Amino acid sequence: MTNAESPFLGRREMAKSALLGGASFLLGAQSPARAEGPTVNQEHINVREFGATGDGKTDDTKALQRALDAAGEVRGTVFVPAGVYLCADLLMRPNTALVGVPTWNYGGAGGTVLRLATDDARCLLNIAGAAGATMDGLALDGAGLGRGIHGIFLDKPDYGKHEDAFRIERCQVARFTGDGVNLAHAWCFSVRHSMLAYNQGDGLRLRGWDGFLSDNWFSGNQGAGFGARDENASVTFTGNRVEWNGQENLLITGGDGYQITGNFFDRAGTCGIALRNGRRRCFQMTITGNYFKRSGRNADAAGYDSSHIFIEGAEGVTCLGNNLHVGRDDGGGGVWSPAYGIVCKNLENCVIANNVLHQGALRQLIVDRGGHGEGVVLKDNPGSLFTPPR
Repeated sequence: MTNAESPFLGRREMAKSALLGGASFLLGAQSPARAEGPTVNQEHINVREFGATGDGKTDDTKALQRALDAAGEVRGTVFVPAGVYLCADLLMRPNTALVGVPTWNYGGAGGTVLRLATDDARCLLNIAGAAGATMDGLALDGAGLGRGIHGIFLDKPDYGKHEDAFRIERCQVARFTGDGVNLAHAWCFSVRHSMLAYNQGDGLRLRGWDGFLSDNWFSGNQGAGFGARDENASVTFTGNRVEWNGQENLLITGGDGYQITGNFFDRAGTCGIALRNGRRRCFQMTITGNYFKRSGRNADAAGYDSSHIFIEGAEGVTCLGNNLHVGRDDGGGGVWSPAYGIVCKNLENCVIANNVLHQGALRQLIVDRGGHGEGVVLKDNPGSLFTPPR
């Protein structure tokens, strides 16, 4: 049997797929299932062998779960050919991969689509206990069903004895009534080249630490684009586009050890970035080289949530070399915002300097609300206010 005929791809075909962006997977996926049934002692498993249809009408939950369970026995990879697979509450297994065809676009799902099948699920994909798992090339579609249902869900009672080390790659997670990705007690993970969008909660909500988030879209979520409301720490947030979220584009509550560098923050509902007090103050963070445009779309124009950068209660924060600018909706509609450029209060050993606020705010470029301890540098932030045309 040739590799093109077999739903279980060999090592050579897997190597080709890495170079061709999954094209060899797609070719192999078109073959008919073998009469003798699925083989579970292979490293690479096709869900069609386990009865999944991908026709957008049949509930494929049981077939997908059988394939995931089989992969768990051999630390294998489950390949899901292009199609629409109705499913819910799928449980990933440790040291396995779930791989699809990543041809989704900005506006909607495409390629391999896992679509929520019921309105009473907790999530579409559950990664609790799935240390070392990879999700690659999938479009997870919540279809607006139910209430508070998450796309990818890590729900652990505590942090456990070792790192989770899961990876989300080239995935779109959209239209869930909860968060796109909800991580409770996450320890070591990465999200790259993905789109977390149009969810009713946050794009990604984090309780945990040691995260690497790069080259993603966090777009059009009703909550924050990225929200850390419980204990959180040690996150590298680089090269992302965070835009049009209903609340903060990026919210950190009492976190520490963040590198926030080279991101584009556009049209936040409230603050572009907000560092807020939680059970403790925010601690040791770097905010450098980011671009902030037209933050505060939904905020009270007289309140400080209508700002690009809001820092209250922080130690050891550097905010350097950012560019801030006012604006309104695309096409010249909507309100001009924000009212304020940078708002700060109750800082210690922090530097806010060398940021450029050319036409950076409507009312005030820098709002120093005082209450600082020692070692606060707040200077050399040139700019100008903007007066909207009549």
